[in-house]
Amino acid sequence: MTETVAPYKEIVDIIKLQGGQSFKYCYQCGICDAVCPWNKVSSFSMRKLARQAVFGLTAIDEEEIWRCTTCGTCPSRCPRGVDQIKAGVSLRRIATEYGVVPDSITTISGHLMSEGNSLGGERGKRAAWAEGLSVNTFAEGMEILYYPGCYLSYDPRMKKVAVATAKILQKAGVGFGILGPKEVCCGESIRKTGDEATFKHLARENIKTFIDHGVKRILVSSPHCFHTFANEYPEFGMHFEVIHITQFMHELIGSGRLELKGSYAKRITYHDPCYLGRHNKIFDQPREVLGQVNGLTLNEMEDYRENSLCCGGGGGRIWMETPKEERFSNIRLKQALDVDAEVLATSCPYCITNFTDSALSLGNGRSIEIKDVTEIIQEVI
Repeated sequence: MTETVAPYKEIVDIIKLQGGQSFKYCYQCGICDAVCPWNKVSSFSMRKLARQAVFGLTAIDEEEIWRCTTCGTCPSRCPRGVDQIKAGVSLRRIATEYGVVPDSITTISGHLMSEGNSLGGERGKRAAWAEGLSVNTFAEGMEILYYPGCYLSYDPRMKKVAVATAKILQKAGVGFGILGPKEVCCGESIRKTGDEATFKHLARENIKTFIDHGVKRILVSSPHCFHTFANEYPEFGMHFEVIHITQFMHELIGSGRLELKGSYAKRITYHDPCYLGRHNKIFDQPREVLGQVNGLTLNEMEDYRENSLCCGGGGGRIWMETPKEERFSNIRLKQALDVDAEVLATSCPYCITNFTDSALSLGNGRSIEIKDVTEIIQEVI
């Protein structure tokens, strides 16, 4: 029998309070387990967690509650309307309140509170990626605020995506600016680990900064930033227009502001990031942008669009260690190789980070390039 860490009534009440009340609709059909990507590499039962939660028997000090990547596959398939993500996050909030969290999450929370980013980079160097690019600080009246996010600001690999984005915007004549050190993490992933206090701190700081600078339209590179700005910040009264870079490139190409003059004669496969595709239904624009590139051949993988296989980085998993044999990204890379792709393209910093790690660890993975869509477009403008 599972040992409870908190009294029955307290756990059940907190689950309900934190938005996990849909657990009670679960009738144990097991569809969530059948579609969960974890069961391609290991053994994990969301159905079991749901059952335990109904009776307040969840052991919050066990690893199981930290496995969910919030990919959105099981809520989209559940015949009873159970929102496993909200329910799972509610369990993590209980663990956070009791201080029973992975050490890596504690470290990340510290970075977010002290430096405003998850990588622990100096706040004052948030705009260092833009040095030498003539990128201006955002001022009221500019067409758009470009919000690169944490990974594109600090991670050496992902800085290349921020640079490519800036060059595309400049080529299209877009009046844009960045906030630099005044920008802090969007907070999406830390919220999914159950740390609501840190999320609210970051959200309020960003919202105040956006309002103070007269921001009307926000351009993001990360689907996680897109999701939280568009779907979660409105809880705090934020109602700015948010657009993902793949949507914006589609808009720029369609209006004639951005011309794709070059050729990219390679076989590409496109990976739908969970938070861009399944969560926010942005499937077509990235493909249509790639379809405008001369010489490019797009081959779809086995799992794509609504059925896209998670890279394994959501729900805070990007900050947790996953054994090599349990990485979803390894399976995804093999799927890309199976369609003879020379380039695996995507639109998410977490996906690129995980795919790059897999490419380095798999024997034949080095034969495929991992690219953000913006990097491909920057090469042909």
